[in-house]
Amino acid sequence: MDETTDGPPAHDRHVPVLLATSVELLVPALQEAGAIYVDATLGMGGHAAAVLRAAPQAQLVGIDRDPQALELARQRLDREGVGDRATLVHATYDEIRDVLAALDLPGAHAVMMDLGLSSFQIDTTDRGFSYAADAPLDMRMDTDSDGPTAADLLRELPEAEISRILHDLGDERFARRIARRIVEQRETAPLERSGELVALLDRAIPGASKASGGHPAKRTFQALRIAVNEELEILASALESALDCLHVDGRIVVESYHSGEDRLVKTAFARRTHSSAPPGLPVELDEHLPTFTPLVRGALKAADAERDTNSRAASVRLRALTRTRPARRGH
Repeated sequence: MDETTDGPPAHDRHVPVLLATSVELLVPALQEAGAIYVDATLGMGGHAAAVLRAAPQAQLVGIDRDPQALELARQRLDREGVGDRATLVHATYDEIRDVLAALDLPGAHAVMMDLGLSSFQIDTTDRGFSYAADAPLDMRMDTDSDGPTAADLLRELPEAEISRILHDLGDERFARRIARRIVEQRETAPLERSGELVALLDRAIPGASKASGGHPAKRTFQALRIAVNEELEILASALESALDCLHVDGRIVVESYHSGEDRLVKTAFARRTHSSAPPGLPVELDEHLPTFTPLVRGALKAADAERDTNSRAASVRLRALTRTRPARRGH
């Protein structure tokens, strides 16, 4: 086993958020023999294992861009006795349709997306995801990819683009100030390690602002991770693919942890749950009728008890739909 997958079992290292709620929402669509459950962000398999236990006739297609997480998930599913019903695929989750086609599957009966960063990725200190440990500034979820690292972005992007990333993807109030410091520092010593970035942020962010809102590096690290992995661009495409591939009566559950993610989910879901008829049309044609119905009202949040015991639950927003009609033209 690769040393980065050593350590406690997956179930001891990652606690899935809103697990019981997700299972309750997904399982009704997985009652038929051979029903296909796609976990598009498999991670360490916490949601997948629970769904397979609750839906004993379902088959899992698990997708993840992180090969190390896939290995941990494989171990977990085997240990919990459901690995024989699982097909795991190394891919990004906007490739759902391609993955299903390669497996000769016409669609899915349920889809789960648990967005953001897993505890495993934070705990794997050599990736540079965590501001609590010094490591190379990589932040790629798929270390086999040839895409730019966080260090590459900080070394090569213009100051204005660094500022935009920090502001738009991290809600960082001091984005311009931080970007200026980064550009000044890289003239003599480009940032290569997470510890160097944390030290720069400590100098750049005013002391009065460090007293609240969590660690001062949290927003910058989040923004860089999202940018490095093109998470919002991939999510927008993935949502459309997932919705398109669902059978009638199929269900989708998405958990997001960032305002930008949740806006994309809300927008994509709204398009499928509202009429597409042009304003003023006297008669609504079948092709204009919504094809999905919400399973929950708005976005669910975690209860206080879960928020107190699982830090990832603090910012979660869960949205869920069920397909009620076949796809209309264009969808």
